[in-house]
Amino acid sequence: MKHIYIIGVGLIGGSFALDLKKINPNVIIYGLDYNPVHLDDALALKIIDKKAEFDDLKQADLVILSIPVDASTNYISKILDTISDDALVADVGSTKLDICKVTTNHPKRRNFLAMHPIAGTEFSGPKAAINGLFQNKANIICEVEKTAVKLQEKALKIFDAMGMRIRYMNPEAHDKHIAYVSHLSHISSFMLGKTVIEKEKNERDIFDMAGSGFASTVRLAKSSPAMWAPIFKQNKANVVETLEEYINNLTHFKNLMQDDNFEEIFNEMKNTNHIKDILNGIN
Repeated sequence: MKHIYIIGVGLIGGSFALDLKKINPNVIIYGLDYNPVHLDDALALKIIDKKAEFDDLKQADLVILSIPVDASTNYISKILDTISDDALVADVGSTKLDICKVTTNHPKRRNFLAMHPIAGTEFSGPKAAINGLFQNKANIICEVEKTAVKLQEKALKIFDAMGMRIRYMNPEAHDKHIAYVSHLSHISSFMLGKTVIEKEKNERDIFDMAGSGFASTVRLAKSSPAMWAPIFKQNKANVVETLEEYINNLTHFKNLMQDDNFEEIFNEMKNTNHIKDILNGIN
């Protein structure tokens, strides 16, 4: 795979480009982005080698689609129409069910790989791209059986060189699970940030008291709304379900506080400490 096209040269797309260039310095990385500043930055940072136009995709060996999930579902059919019969298109979006549905009956479905690398930061744009971002990170692949075996093999070889761990999952399960471990986390962070901002209007000293705990908890609120609003829309049913469970837990905690039942609050927190063991097992 020599000619690689990155559609969306932000954090994920740009980090892919950096790793692909490290794996094989001879590849040529082309960038496409709706934002011309992103393309200029990506060139200046040597994330991409050249700018490209949509019609240039017919020359691609590999296309990494790293744009908001609503745009991905809108453009994926046109991208598959344009590429050659030997090219692979890999989508890295945080929801998988909608794009898998859109591509189900496409004549070049065998050229498409639906995946979600579980990696990222709260920052966006090409300046946020990181060498080695995917090292030791899980990469969820959905409906792998619908991708041509030879293209699967080429992709898996690249992912292995990047240090990623591969998991296979159907798109329904992916979207349900990711609502808990990612989408809910972002909503919680956004709403915590909103709550504190609204309170800060009346209490100017509140941010002077904010320590590392607040900073780490609200970190995800710095994420791009242009990326996350479409994710919430596409995964609405699962997100609403997780929110209902989360709100129930918050309400239960509030009721314990109101009832002065601090023994049970202690037990709730102690039981939840088990999350440390789970996360240590993942990392």
